[in-house]
Amino acid sequence: MSDRDPIADLRRIAFLLERANEATYRVRAFRSAAATLSALPAGEVAERARDGRLTELSGVGDVTARCVAESLAGEEPVYLRRLVATEGSDLDAEATALRTALRGDCHTHSDWSDGGSPIEEMALAAVELGHEYLVLTDHSPRLKVARGLTAARLRRQLDHVAQLNAALPEGFRVLTGIEVDILPDGSLDQDEELLARLDVVVGSVHSGLNDERSRMTRRMLTAVANPHLDILGHCTGRMVSSRPAGVTGPGDRGHRARTRQESDFDADAVFAACAEHDKAVEINSRPERQDPPKRLIRRALEAGCRFAISTDAHAPGQLDWQRFGCERAARCGVPADRVVNSWPAELLVQWARGR
Repeated sequence: MSDRDPIADLRRIAFLLERANEATYRVRAFRSAAATLSALPAGEVAERARDGRLTELSGVGDVTARCVAESLAGEEPVYLRRLVATEGSDLDAEATALRTALRGDCHTHSDWSDGGSPIEEMALAAVELGHEYLVLTDHSPRLKVARGLTAARLRRQLDHVAQLNAALPEGFRVLTGIEVDILPDGSLDQDEELLARLDVVVGSVHSGLNDERSRMTRRMLTAVANPHLDILGHCTGRMVSSRPAGVTGPGDRGHRARTRQESDFDADAVFAACAEHDKAVEINSRPERQDPPKRLIRRALEAGCRFAISTDAHAPGQLDWQRFGCERAARCGVPADRVVNSWPAELLVQWARGR
C-alpha cells in the first residue's frame, strides 16, 4: 500500500492551479474528481484504479485517473511535480517577514455567496497555509449578482460556522463576518443587530463607483464613522486587469472581466477618519485589484492608519495570494504591528468589538 493519499494529491493540484490563476475548468476537473473519490467506500479507489475503472465515475477523467494511479503507486503525480517545479519566485526578505507575521485572513468568500467552495474547504486550506483563523465575509443582500446573504441566510450561516468550529482542528477557528455594501448614503447593507453579532465587518463600495468626488467622500466618511464597520475594503474599487483566468465562472460569480478606473474621493480625509475611528484600511491582495495603489498605501500609513492584508479569496488556492499584498505593503514600508491580521484571533475580535 502507498503512503500517499491520492485524494489529497488531487486537492493539492487544484490548490496550486488556483494560486497560479489557471483556467477554472482545470481547477474544477481536479476538485470534482477529489469529491467523487472521497465519497467512495474504503478500498474502492484502489480497486477501480487496479481494474482501470476510475474513468467510469462521473467527474473522473483520463488525466485525474492517471494522477490517482501514480499516487497509489507511491509516486508524486507527474502533474503535481510539474506544478511544484514551476511555482513563482520566492518573496524578498521584507515581504517574507510580513507574510510570516500574518496569523489569518480578514476577507474571504464561500459558496454561500459568490465563492466557489464550501466554508469547510476554505477553512481546511487556511489550516494548511498555517493560518490560525479565517474571517468569512460573504456579501450582503443588495449585491444580488453575488448572491448576497439576506438577514435570514446570514443567521443560518452563523449557526453553520458555530457547528463547523466545533469540528475543525484545535487552534484554528472561522471568525464570523461579512463584506457589507456601503450604500449611496454611507449606511451599511445589513441589520444592525446582525452586524453587532459578527466578529469582523468589512465595508466596501460596489455600486456608484463613478460618483463625483464630494459625494463619494461623504459616503465613505459616513461608513467609516459607523461603529459596526471595522475594515474599509478595496477603497478605490479599481481593476487593473481583467479578472484572472482561474476565477471565471461559478467560483467568482460577482466579478466581471474588465478594467476599471479608481473612484475619485478625498483620500486624505478618508484616511484621517480611519485613523480617528481606529478603522483598518484593507490592502487587497487580488492580482487584478492591487487596491489601494501604493501611493495611497503610503498616504494611509502617514495618516496613522491600521491595515488588513487580505486576499478577498473566492477559492481555496486564492488564500495564498496574501503574498501579493505583503509584497506591496513591504514596498510601502508597512510594519507588521500596524496590520490587524498579524494579531491573534482574540485580540482581533476584541479590537473589532471595542468601538
